[in-house]
Amino acid sequence: MSGQQTRAPALETPSGKSAETENFPVGSRLIAKHLRPHVALFYAFARAIDDIADNPDLDAADKIARLDAFGAAVRGEEKGAGLETAQRMHDSLVASHVPVQHCLDLISAFKQDAVKSRYEHWEELIDYCDRSAAPVGRYLLDLHGEDRAHWDISNALCNSLQIINHMQDCADDYRQMDRIYLPQNWMREVGAMDEDLGKAHATPALRRVLDRCVSGCETLNETARDLPVVLKNKRLALESGVIVQIARRLTHELSHRDPLAQRVKLRKPRLMMTGASGIFKALLGVR
Repeated sequence: MSGQQTRAPALETPSGKSAETENFPVGSRLIAKHLRPHVALFYAFARAIDDIADNPDLDAADKIARLDAFGAAVRGEEKGAGLETAQRMHDSLVASHVPVQHCLDLISAFKQDAVKSRYEHWEELIDYCDRSAAPVGRYLLDLHGEDRAHWDISNALCNSLQIINHMQDCADDYRQMDRIYLPQNWMREVGAMDEDLGKAHATPALRRVLDRCVSGCETLNETARDLPVVLKNKRLALESGVIVQIARRLTHELSHRDPLAQRVKLRKPRLMMTGASGIFKALLGVR
């Protein structure tokens, strides 16, 4: 592609979502000050391409074309109006010596969102999470110069958070996008129907599917508990300690609350207590 090709400026389709709506802290003060701008740029890039994939007013071909343009720009192969977020991300990657693959993995997942609305089994869902969520953790580990041997532990944490988010948003995803991340084979086994996600409360069958997803997240969380202990960078260890505890707490909440009847999230006092617990455990070096 030409390095000077110009595109229409309206490639991004902002949803209005921000770091404050996430389940986890984004570039908090626990991250070293000189690295926070890079983390903020990575989040802005991820938010921009996620918003494109989730925009109900765009058809699949348009979404994929926009995401391909972001991919070319973040690789440094294309410049132009509307690609500023991707260009800034490219510059950040060059400056921080972090590979572009993390961004390309995200683009791969969100291109999949443009054309795929159902997941047959848990393993297929994990494959999606390995590209839609795990790149965030892998990016942070690379940014901090951590050992890539810890990627599997980081993947477990990020994938748990993603599936937690799928459970939190399962009703909205179905109603607004006709998108279901709950494994279809699990739904068939218990007689749950896609239409159950449009109801005001979870049916007994759908509750069993949600409980099975909760159990899967608990397994991922158990693996993720090692992350704060193995990281060399103390600030990142503290940050990961907070996120591990948040994932565990939200998993517990989803085991007791109905995400169709209410938004399952942590109120600020509970969030602060959970974060403090994560910091304390990380400081002590305990799981």
